[in-house]
Amino acid sequence: MNFSKIAIIGLGLIGGSLALAIKQTGFTGHITGIGRREENLIKAREFGMIDNYTTVHEEGVHDADLVVLASCTGHFTDIMNSIKTGLKTGSIVTDVGSVKARIVQTLDDMMPQGVSFVGAHPIAGKECSGIDCASADLFRDSKCIITPSAKTVDHAIDNVIELWESVGSVVLHMNPEEHDRIFAAVSHMPHVVAYAVVNTIMDVNPNILHFGGTGLKDMTRIALSPAELWRDICSSNKDEVLNVLKKFSSHITALIAMFENSDWPGLEQEFIKAQEARKLIESD
Repeated sequence: MNFSKIAIIGLGLIGGSLALAIKQTGFTGHITGIGRREENLIKAREFGMIDNYTTVHEEGVHDADLVVLASCTGHFTDIMNSIKTGLKTGSIVTDVGSVKARIVQTLDDMMPQGVSFVGAHPIAGKECSGIDCASADLFRDSKCIITPSAKTVDHAIDNVIELWESVGSVVLHMNPEEHDRIFAAVSHMPHVVAYAVVNTIMDVNPNILHFGGTGLKDMTRIALSPAELWRDICSSNKDEVLNVLKKFSSHITALIAMFENSDWPGLEQEFIKAQEARKLIESD
């Protein structure tokens, strides 16, 4: 790994897991944790994730070879404004955000001379959030999407790829716009729907949710994801998510019509179609 000093801004599930995973590789350099809450940073040091910490962003990135943005995406611009004068020439800034087009465009333009930005999105998570859920094995055998732009220099891309491969990820390349179209469908829309399913059940009767079994738990697990994080993701990828939600709405409208017309053969065919498609996930 071609980094000796790494600064990670945001030590929740993803940032904390990355710090632990880097340590597990035998990394002999220095990891600085940066965050808003000192108690969280103290815990990160006690867990062995980081070597030191600070709540002052510019101070934390001083002399860092790599800076990882692992906070909510809605904070990235403010964070960059606070750290850009403290970044050293030749350093690399990367992120772990679930939205890429707007982030890449915005942060590319904010990079000081001699500093490179490499967009990244590790496809990993849990039903819980926060530092207590962090795991050194979170990224093992998972995908990580790298989204370079025309401005991204090759050596920065290579170094970020090496970072993610070192913690066990399989790295794929996409352009930022393609990434957002794909993940609006396979990630962002399902999260929105999971929240809506829980709220629908609550509207039916707030006292019946606990009757749901494994199926409901599996379907709505992602509704446990942090609301602030997913608000920012939906805001940043508004148009793509909206397009997919409209497609979803048309499917719901068609299903309602089948119920109204007692079209049970048609309903069965819809279920079979979905069942066959769902098997593709298991074979991936």
